[in-house]
Amino acid sequence: MNGRKIYLAGPEVFLPDAVDVGLRKKSLCQEFGFVGLYPLDTETPEGAGRDQRIYAANLALIGQADAAIFNLSPFRGLGADPGAAFELGYVAALGKPAFAYSNDPADLFDRVAESLGAHPTPQGGWCDAHGFEIEKFGNADNLMLDCALKASGQTVLRAETKLPLGDLTLFTACLRKALLKFGTLK
Repeated sequence: MNGRKIYLAGPEVFLPDAVDVGLRKKSLCQEFGFVGLYPLDTETPEGAGRDQRIYAANLALIGQADAAIFNLSPFRGLGADPGAAFELGYVAALGKPAFAYSNDPADLFDRVAESLGAHPTPQGGWCDAHGFEIEKFGNADNLMLDCALKASGQTVLRAETKLPLGDLTLFTACLRKALLKFGTLK
């Protein structure tokens, strides 16, 4: 067991079975020789300032981690969970390895086009029904997220067909990539 710690980011913390999903993720980490750090590991009592305590606890977990895995599946809209997106930027700024996946095979452009329409612009780009430019790079999400991963030699792993948010198939594939990065179990 290499004992490296991996921060586990994504919208699963909002699922009705969030604790169970976290336990499954941590168990998979252990099978690969890692220690999973799940945001719900830290108790944050109800009351004033709870949001600040959650923020500080998550940054502390990221600080302890050797790497992170991000679920960038669309959540509550067309893109990744904004909290996971922030955390990916933070991990990238710290220079820590990041791995990511999306349980939605569609790229950002296709999701926006399906939801808001897409029209060519005179300049050769694309805009939505509101006239806002749509980036069309084939990325899983906003270019800042995809490119943060590319800068560290990674890409967003994508499902071949749409999977439920809590499906851990691609999470497991990210663990395999982490294992290649950090070495074997023994």
